[in-house]
Amino acid sequence: MGRLDGKIALVTGGASGLGKADCEAFVAEGATVFVSDINGEGAQAVAAGLGDRAIAVAHDVAREEDWLRVYADIDARFGRLDILVNNAGIVVVADPEETTLDQYERVMRVMSTSVFLGCKHGIPLLAKASAGSIINMSSIASHLGYAPFFAYSAAKGAVRSMSKSIAVHCQDKGYPIRCNTVHPSSIETPMIQSAEGRAGQEKAIADGVLPAGATGSPRDVASLLVFLASDESRFLTGGEYIVDNGLSIRAG
Repeated sequence: MGRLDGKIALVTGGASGLGKADCEAFVAEGATVFVSDINGEGAQAVAAGLGDRAIAVAHDVAREEDWLRVYADIDARFGRLDILVNNAGIVVVADPEETTLDQYERVMRVMSTSVFLGCKHGIPLLAKASAGSIINMSSIASHLGYAPFFAYSAAKGAVRSMSKSIAVHCQDKGYPIRCNTVHPSSIETPMIQSAEGRAGQEKAIADGVLPAGATGSPRDVASLLVFLASDESRFLTGGEYIVDNGLSIRAG
């Protein structure tokens, strides 16, 4: 038996990087996964590789009408949602003085407003499940200072804060829904490759315990998400889980 047998999941940004790894891990553990991405063809390719329990969804997370359409489809097919992973993201490399208003607002809409929309409209569907789990992807950037990734850090900080309020709201309302955040450091994804000026150039990640300063693998995050999505983590809500190989505890 899989740890997520019979569960219905929605993963945004599922066509690549962390989202793709999450989809793969969820399906491997028995879930049916909606692979959501603004890149519809990419979502189709991931879903095709995962088999009958993966459903591709072309989905712009910055558009409220897209959320309503996606949730209506899930409700019509399954009548509930067990797992919501708000993972979609973009990055703009610019410090506070260089960042334009348009850049800032775009990053916030894709990575902060989208989480609000996903949770706002998803809570009623998650409340139909016996045990709903919301996992909002934040970043170690919400804990540390990263001037070159100013808008990204601001958006991830907003996700960190709003998720705690969502967790309390669901408890106060008596909904069977937990909400937690995950905070990775550098993980080998297309986003990191672009930010480091090596778009399309993937580097190998060694097995075993990694040294300080190493880049992690998407599976290092996906393994934690399987736990947070499963009923094994029923007593965890409002938490923030750092996946950074010790980066945040080092003095310099």
